[in-house]
Amino acid sequence: MLASWATKIAEAPTTDLDFWKALSPVAIAHTIGHVAATVSMAKVAVSSPHIIKSGEPAFTVLVSRFFLGEHFPAPVYFSLLPIIGGCALAAVTELNFNMTGFMGAMISNLAFVFRNIFSKKGMKGRSVSGMNYYACLSMLSLLILLPFALAMEGPKVWAAGWHKAVAEIGPNFLWWVAAQSVFYHLYNQVSYMSLDEISPLTFSIGNTMKRISVIVASIIIFHTPVQPINALGAAIAILGTFIYSQAKQ
Repeated sequence: MLASWATKIAEAPTTDLDFWKALSPVAIAHTIGHVAATVSMAKVAVSSPHIIKSGEPAFTVLVSRFFLGEHFPAPVYFSLLPIIGGCALAAVTELNFNMTGFMGAMISNLAFVFRNIFSKKGMKGRSVSGMNYYACLSMLSLLILLPFALAMEGPKVWAAGWHKAVAEIGPNFLWWVAAQSVFYHLYNQVSYMSLDEISPLTFSIGNTMKRISVIVASIIIFHTPVQPINALGAAIAILGTFIYSQAKQ
């Protein structure tokens, strides 16, 4: 994005100190959420975190109700039952259940809920496009994460991990890292950009379909063993997410 701004491919945002102050709590929650999600991905099958993360609407309602004092119609609360029940059923029947992976996904859920709340409260009245907003958020999150990454791991651990990964995966490891970085950034950037163009209902339906696609694709590609009751739990949770998106309108 810095190159895009410098070459005028994208219009650079006009920001001030108040903008970065408002963005700081968003960036902290964003950083915690992504770190927790990455830890979860490293410990369990790819499909598992996405099943658990389909429970994010439940966290949204609970945090908004008890921290912000917001009230929701009865159908919204009822829609949480299949979400919570489906996530619980899918988690307890997971063949390769890992508590660290489960907690990582749960922490990620909570962090992203607070990120959305802080973003909504802090960015009122500010005219920054979705693309530029996410770019600024990513840069600030990097500055927050880097000192902790250096203190807890550092170049020596990174070098050892890199050599081990190359030895196990081969020279294509560099390609996979680059592709993951580009596509993951584009996914998040397009998500923020799409919020400027489509309704929240359309976005939530698209998000539900995305989770279904990721879960099904990961099961097929990685040959993840799935029990019928585990698949049922995932289906109930995803259906509950869709019902929630309808009830909230």
